[in-house]
Amino acid sequence: MPLSWNEIKDRALAFSREYVRETSEDSEAKTFWDAFFHIFGVTRRQLASFEAPVWSRISPAIFGSLFQSIMDTRARRHLGAHYTSEQHILKALQPLFLDRLHQEFQQVRRNPQRLLDFQRQLATVRVLDPACGCGNFLVVAYRELRLLELEVLRELHQARASDFLDVGQIVSVDVDQFYGIELEEFPAQIAQVALWLTDHQMNLRVSEEFGQYFVRLPLVKAPQIVHGNALTVDWRALVKPEALTVIVGNPPFVGKAFQNEAQKADLARLFAGVKGFGVLDYVAGWYRKAADYMADNPAIRTAFVSTNSITQGEQAGVLWPDLFQRGTRINFAHRTFQWTSEARGQAAVHCVIVGFALHDDPAKWLFDYETPKAEPHATQATNINPYLVDAPNVVLENRRSPIGSAPPIVFGSMPNDGGHLLLSADEKEALLAREPKAAVWLRHLLGSEEFINGRERWCLWLVGIRPEELRALPAVLERVEAVRRYRLASTRAATRELAATPTLFGEIRHPGSGQYVLIPRVSSERRAWIPIAILPAEIISTDANLIIPTATLYHFGVLSSTMHMAWVRAVCGRLESRYRYSAGIVYNNFPWPERSGGAGIETAAQVILDTRARFPNATLADLYDPLTMPPELLKAHRALDRAVDAAYGKSVFPTETERVTFLFEQYQALTSLLPEDRAKPGRR
Repeated sequence: MPLSWNEIKDRALAFSREYVRETSEDSEAKTFWDAFFHIFGVTRRQLASFEAPVWSRISPAIFGSLFQSIMDTRARRHLGAHYTSEQHILKALQPLFLDRLHQEFQQVRRNPQRLLDFQRQLATVRVLDPACGCGNFLVVAYRELRLLELEVLRELHQARASDFLDVGQIVSVDVDQFYGIELEEFPAQIAQVALWLTDHQMNLRVSEEFGQYFVRLPLVKAPQIVHGNALTVDWRALVKPEALTVIVGNPPFVGKAFQNEAQKADLARLFAGVKGFGVLDYVAGWYRKAADYMADNPAIRTAFVSTNSITQGEQAGVLWPDLFQRGTRINFAHRTFQWTSEARGQAAVHCVIVGFALHDDPAKWLFDYETPKAEPHATQATNINPYLVDAPNVVLENRRSPIGSAPPIVFGSMPNDGGHLLLSADEKEALLAREPKAAVWLRHLLGSEEFINGRERWCLWLVGIRPEELRALPAVLERVEAVRRYRLASTRAATRELAATPTLFGEIRHPGSGQYVLIPRVSSERRAWIPIAILPAEIISTDANLIIPTATLYHFGVLSSTMHMAWVRAVCGRLESRYRYSAGIVYNNFPWPERSGGAGIETAAQVILDTRARFPNATLADLYDPLTMPPELLKAHRALDRAVDAAYGKSVFPTETERVTFLFEQYQALTSLLPEDRAKPGRR
């Protein structure tokens, strides 16, 4: 029986943890190999000869997990090194090239001559992983090619059994069809060993299938694994583009905030002349390198597992116009899913898989997920744009103002006070016990947390306070003095300047009177609608929210609709998988409907507010949780949706994809009329 993962993991971790404590920081390679030999009961000599029977029981795919298990957490973050499970590897490999090969096999399986041609074709497949780590992508790709070749041999054997006197002579697929680039030396060694081990296991499968012992010894051919920085290594020196079939892999997960100076320099070199490249995640470098490499052979197909941030928010507007100018087309994609592995210390990352090339495939496929942990379902697409939706290849500008006639949106007010102007409910009561007259200067304060979850918080809002009034409130004056000291101690000159006005929030954008619409900047993706509210100016919003000071009931209604939420889900940035609403990308690019349907929208919007008011003890988190949302509120939102859809001139949208496609078309039509957009022919 094969060793189970739990058995391997328990033995690996128990030994490697003990051994790591006894070795120095620069001996990770020795630690790995000693742990390897100990766990599997083999010697270095047996490793070289493949004579140990234990090889038939070990999955080479566990190497990556073992490597991650003994790797320091900080080192993983620094390198962006995260083990990819076989499940996710196949999500990339199957639509990239394996599905096509299996379809072709089904077409030729009953024709021996065409089967022989197909087998020769399998031997010409060349795979490059330019961020190969311990080689799991290469291992799984090689295993799948060998399994497909085994099916070919099985069919040929049934048709022409006399040709199988020596089965070793008719196995064509070999490890030298696989290439890798890896920054760290010992994972590169592991990748090579893992491919040889896979080769040995597949040879045993052939032996079992045809009753002949087949082993490739001595090892004549080897996978080509290069130790180096893939963003500086010349891929053409490893494998010529005209010989390569596919590029695939899981490049490092390193966000802009975690990049070191060398990594930033890599991106600066690759994206020289590209405006705004500083917002890009490190993985973007692999996309650019692949696009440049494929220019010498446009038949190559590429697929990368990536953090979903490159298909969202401002990153999409920087990366994809550059790639489109080089002829890149997206041919399949997995939308956001949760990255998981069986390895210790696995990352909490939400990923996408993007399959692209310098040519259009006639059949494009989108794989979507009901939730990040769900199984994917596939739909055929006409076009896949940078936001991984079936819509035109538009790229949204990070705009300073709305594209239509919508009112301006701004951040809420930022305290920048060290917490001295902010009070919990208990702190408020304690202050009033000392200074009852301070009550007139206290206001309800809402960050996104307080707004959504109904938590009580207060602030000292001292706008307009006269010196004699402040002097009469010594407890308040103490807090003001603490604000001044906090700001003076800052390393930022702008904050130190604010010490001159310690009674005020650092930035005040709040309306002086009337009401405003509040939108939390971060909200759970579980909600069908982001909770939005119309609030009186007496309630202060922090910069954890966005506010629209001059918004009306009409604007509240449109922003609370499924139409707007479809746009949010398609283009907003994400914090993990949570919605991260933005002014420049989401709101200012949103194509609003004609005002002809305004009255109906306002009526439906008021019903939503009235329905919420019937549940005074429920928080917005309760009201918009899909498990606890009152049926009356759901009904009110559906009525609003009908009114908003009608304002767009549509009566029904069968799917959200159709909504998003429609909105991108509306966006295209609106922005084509803007002078600044007509001056940017490469942006859409």
